[in-house]
Amino acid sequence: LCRLVSGCGAWRPVCARPVPIIVGRGMSSHKGGGSRPIPTLTAHTAKLAEGVLKGDRTSLSRSITLVESSRRDHQHDAGALISHVMNNVKHKYLESHVSSPEQSSNTPTTPTTPPSSYKHRHTLNNPTGSFRIGISGPPGAGKSTFIESLGCYLTENGKHRVAVLAVDPSSLRTGGSIMGDKTRMTELTRSPYSYVRPSATRGTLGGITRTTSDAIILCEGAGYDVIIVETVGVGQSEVSVEDMVDMLVLVVPPAGGDELQGIKKGIVELADMIVVNKADGPLLPVAKLAMTEYKSALKLLHPKTSCWEPTVVTCSALTHHGVQQVWSEFVRYKDAMELSGEMGTRRGSQRDQWMWRILQEEVVARMLAHKGVLAALPGAQSRVHEGVLSPGAAADMLLDVYMTGGINNE
Repeated sequence: LCRLVSGCGAWRPVCARPVPIIVGRGMSSHKGGGSRPIPTLTAHTAKLAEGVLKGDRTSLSRSITLVESSRRDHQHDAGALISHVMNNVKHKYLESHVSSPEQSSNTPTTPTTPPSSYKHRHTLNNPTGSFRIGISGPPGAGKSTFIESLGCYLTENGKHRVAVLAVDPSSLRTGGSIMGDKTRMTELTRSPYSYVRPSATRGTLGGITRTTSDAIILCEGAGYDVIIVETVGVGQSEVSVEDMVDMLVLVVPPAGGDELQGIKKGIVELADMIVVNKADGPLLPVAKLAMTEYKSALKLLHPKTSCWEPTVVTCSALTHHGVQQVWSEFVRYKDAMELSGEMGTRRGSQRDQWMWRILQEEVVARMLAHKGVLAALPGAQSRVHEGVLSPGAAADMLLDVYMTGGINNE
């Protein structure tokens, strides 16, 4: 990948400006000469974009399905759809919030609302004023129950609109997935102010899917102000979700909080907050002990940011005890990150990181579809299998075949 992109030159940011929905395909000229690709929509995807921006659930579901498709034509349409949703949301922000250069700063205003709720502070990097929360933890910690309890609290009386993107693991043998998280959120799914969407990892590592970040953008475009991403939660390495959310929350069960667990590098180190769930009945004393031990362990770790110290709280998702306190801590974190300006900076960095990740995947996909690589691949694999050729040398050989044959030769 480094060899392929080393000669591409520096990236130049494009200023946000109104971009209308354009139906059609191809290249469009612009003032100053030359041409550049402008994301365009087919009649079908234009209708989807219109429905998403109006908050239509059916259009949102169909749009996420399009984004998750692996077909090349669907990926092209999905990219155009995402770009138009982003630009239309940003256009609305510029029209309603920016009337002079002094008002276009990403510095939010001082919050005046009580900690039980939060003010929608819109910035250029967060034009919808949304709050993205990543939920991870080991199996059996009660993540789905916790999300449903929190979601029901937030959607009560229409206080917030909550979208839940639940990621389930895919089978390594068959590629299938049960996607049963939605069945454990029956009460939340009945709320008119919520949207629950299960997705399969389809082999993507890190606890999330390749298209989760795009699904977040679509949900925000549909008017959901709290986006919750639940990872597959299989261990310490499920940290990719941190690259697409504002806050990473680790949900753990009682009796799992020995100090050595907190010292381990991984998701505990990256967590902005630890929630000890199932703090009820006979497990309440154990949960309090676990909270104390996690607090002690966090003192040994360096905070990710100077404006926030990771906290540990207990709650019972089953009885809903402590859920309001947890949300108050979430709001306190959001206020601190917005007032420092770090939330907007983080979102910009996250978009850069996902661009490079998708670029790497796309380069590999195009290599595997290249005629020259397909012809040379069996011989290279055979020599590597026999120990005649090292894996590194074989990779270099296949990359040379791809680059010599031309990038567009597929």
